[in-house]
Amino acid sequence: MQTTFIILILLLGFLITFQIAKASEYVAVMRGEEKSRKQTNKINAFLLLVFLVLGLIGVYYCNEKYGGKILQFGSAASDHGHDVDNMLKITLVITGIVFVITQFILFWFAYKYQEADNRKAYFYPHNNKLEVLWTAVPAIVLTVMVGFGLYYWFRITGEAPANAMQIEVTASQFKWEFRYPGKDKVLGKKYFKAIREDENNPLGQLWEDSANKDDIYIAPGDPMHLVVNKPVRLIINAKDVIHDVGLSHFRLKMDAVPGTPTTMWFTPTKTTAQMKKEMDDPDFVYEISCDQMCGVGHYKMRGSIVVESQEEFDFWMAKQKPKFYLAHPEKDPEAMKAKADTSNTNAAVMPQKK
Repeated sequence: MQTTFIILILLLGFLITFQIAKASEYVAVMRGEEKSRKQTNKINAFLLLVFLVLGLIGVYYCNEKYGGKILQFGSAASDHGHDVDNMLKITLVITGIVFVITQFILFWFAYKYQEADNRKAYFYPHNNKLEVLWTAVPAIVLTVMVGFGLYYWFRITGEAPANAMQIEVTASQFKWEFRYPGKDKVLGKKYFKAIREDENNPLGQLWEDSANKDDIYIAPGDPMHLVVNKPVRLIINAKDVIHDVGLSHFRLKMDAVPGTPTTMWFTPTKTTAQMKKEMDDPDFVYEISCDQMCGVGHYKMRGSIVVESQEEFDFWMAKQKPKFYLAHPEKDPEAMKAKADTSNTNAAVMPQKK
């Protein structure tokens, strides 16, 4: 019903536009072709000037009204984020100045030099100096801007520092899963055909690989934990379709492609507690979102990130249990010890037979 209503409105708008065009054509015939054209030119020239003024006022109004609802310069919470913000500032300043100047000239000239009986258009087909100028200057400026962009891009996607944390991020419809290496600092091997949700192996870890014995798995819904001022390298995967890791507060994003791991690294510079104070929002959380349309549940594919001190991270990590022991509880030393303690206790309280 709603679709039909929208189609009818569009058809009605088309009919109204068509009728106005026909009416204008009849009026032009009645008044005379030349007189009608001159009058239309005057109206259009005035409307262009009005559009310029109202357009600039509208841009200012929207910025004042909605500017607080977008990420602000200075709020970046990573080292790369500061670089991205600086690059964006330079881009906005350069393009903003060019935009205002060119648009002002465009609309003002359309108004000032409209058709008039006492003015004849000057035929000016060619000027080598002007053409070199308006070709060379933008080319040089854009080359410099692209160069800065490539420089930062290679920094973000290049090799992470040797002391960087390693975290695996796995995307699937419509959730995020994380995996940390254990004390050996090595992520164990996995294989997509080994994925068994019912056997407590959602990532397809190969348990025969000894590096998997101490890997920590963070289930969907639980946050990723990072250490402030410590580099982190994300190893990004996808189980089903293409997703995209979006880290807006860190000013980063990277595609998650099935079968093709991608990486990026950064250094968080503000803890979650610091951001709560800075944003004056006690409910603030860092968000990991999917920035690639991935299905009907795309809108709810969000996760959270906690940035904390090294001590807080170590305390959190000490409470985590390797996924291997969750999948094989019979091999869990703690579970075996608890079972042995229970057996010894039961044996101690059993009455002695006479």
